[in-house]
Amino acid sequence: MATTSQLTARQYESEVVEFDPLFERYHRYVAGIAVRLMGRDDSDVDDVVQDVFLLASRRLSRLTDMTSAKGWLAVVTTRTVRRKLVRRRFRRFFHVDSPAPDVPAPGASPEEHAVLRRVYEVLETLPVDQRLAWSLRHLEGEQLDSVANACGCSLATAKRRVEAASVSIRKVIADA
Repeated sequence: MATTSQLTARQYESEVVEFDPLFERYHRYVAGIAVRLMGRDDSDVDDVVQDVFLLASRRLSRLTDMTSAKGWLAVVTTRTVRRKLVRRRFRRFFHVDSPAPDVPAPGASPEEHAVLRRVYEVLETLPVDQRLAWSLRHLEGEQLDSVANACGCSLATAKRRVEAASVSIRKVIADA
């Protein structure tokens, strides 16, 4: 016999997905992913959240339940951030954007903040696909299959991207 909490969870999962509850439950989740992937807590993050939920509002009929919506939102957030990072790199090439990333690390000690700043500086130099794969794996703690899904690549490609970024980060931090 199912408990009351299990029945509530089943009812919630089988609910028709509506925009307001979706936004209320996951807007902080989407913003958190965006901050960690982009390395900044600025208007770009607000733009990502708006873009993700604008697309979600158009695709509500395709979302089967609130639980599967979370994974879909992670994928859409990653792809939206990818476009923003490519644009940022292009603007930086023409000296329109500042190269120094802000470090999203509230509560970090000065030493931890310095290490994170250096990691984000290295991430800024990596190819966008490597940066996203490494960030999803190590900053978001995603499993490799989730990283591959969010990045739209095979598991083997996701592993290669994470490893290539890890090598670059280890090298720079070891030299520091």
